[in-house]
Amino acid sequence: MNTNYDWIVIGGGITGSSLAYELSLKQLKVLLLEKDTIADNATVYSYGGLAYWSGTTELTRRLSQEGIELHRQLSSELDGDTEFRELDLLLTCPLDHDLKTIAKNYADFAIQPDILDAQQACDLEPLLNPNSVSGALRLPHGHINPQKTAIAYQQAFLRQGGRIIYERADGLLRKGDSIVGVVTDKNTYYSPNTVVCAGGLSRRLLTNAGITSNIFFTHSLLIKTPPTDIKLSTIVMPAIQQRFTLEATAKDLLQGSSWDDYHNESIKSILDAGAVQFLDGSLCLGQISAVATNPGRKLDKRLGENSIRQKISSILPMLSNVPGTCASCLVAFTNQGIAVVGNVKDMAGIYLFNGFTSTLVFAPPLAKHFANWVTGKDSQIIQMINVSS
Repeated sequence: MNTNYDWIVIGGGITGSSLAYELSLKQLKVLLLEKDTIADNATVYSYGGLAYWSGTTELTRRLSQEGIELHRQLSSELDGDTEFRELDLLLTCPLDHDLKTIAKNYADFAIQPDILDAQQACDLEPLLNPNSVSGALRLPHGHINPQKTAIAYQQAFLRQGGRIIYERADGLLRKGDSIVGVVTDKNTYYSPNTVVCAGGLSRRLLTNAGITSNIFFTHSLLIKTPPTDIKLSTIVMPAIQQRFTLEATAKDLLQGSSWDDYHNESIKSILDAGAVQFLDGSLCLGQISAVATNPGRKLDKRLGENSIRQKISSILPMLSNVPGTCASCLVAFTNQGIAVVGNVKDMAGIYLFNGFTSTLVFAPPLAKHFANWVTGKDSQIIQMINVSS
């Protein structure tokens, strides 16, 4: 199939779906390539939290504010229910840590947390075990159903005249120092512009085309449950989250190996115990994050599920035995700021929109800025991201 497009977007998660929609609003002919007819990606397994309080710089505070304002009206704009709501985030503090000392780590954030003792935390979240925490930090938080949001973006994209094809992107079609299309498992599609939004699979796709990137990935394990009558009142997460430290030191954890050596079996894992409940009563419990350079590495789900349940049983004991399925996915991250957004240096026709921190907050407003940028309008935000990186 040789149909030409103005843009090809690879990846149908929240990043690719929001970007395809925004590009289509610019009257561009856009193809969205997604490997799965039934989505199986980081968006599906996301907690859905909107940490709009977490901006620490001019850039992140601005994007956080744009992000929450966008989500507050997104269901109306897309004519599809994202299940947006605002609720409390409870960041729990272990018994062997001083809560006020931990609170100092949040001093630079746009919104300061309320410091709650153990009883106050349990009053806010009755499912919390008062004997497992010294207290908690409370922050205002937003929440969406990430997959329903991605679907709403896709449906709006289709109404704009966009096209979605469910085929796996196997390679980038390179001609000299330009990318001119995408090769899938079934066809070849041509476009002067391709943007990679394929999450943890992006690095292999780029590497195979001879493109160096600062996109990495962790392997994530979490438990998804069917709807339950047990009611969680807040989103519960640890105040000290090890995942960010793991990502920051990921390259050091694999000294002597290459991120592009797919046979490497080096691995380092952490567990950040938390829980969130969706409007239908289903839960996400987790999560384990592990570093291994092989994107196809299979983690032991049975061991992972046991570890998650054991940790949850201490913090939220009523949730520890809720039936559920342990799922895994790749989660992209970068070591150069809040995301990798923009064109690839010394290579025409290829762009990245990937590796986000606070993906659900930052990606939707940045998709708008990206679409403006590539159509010759205001590029200040994109420039700020590239400078900060």
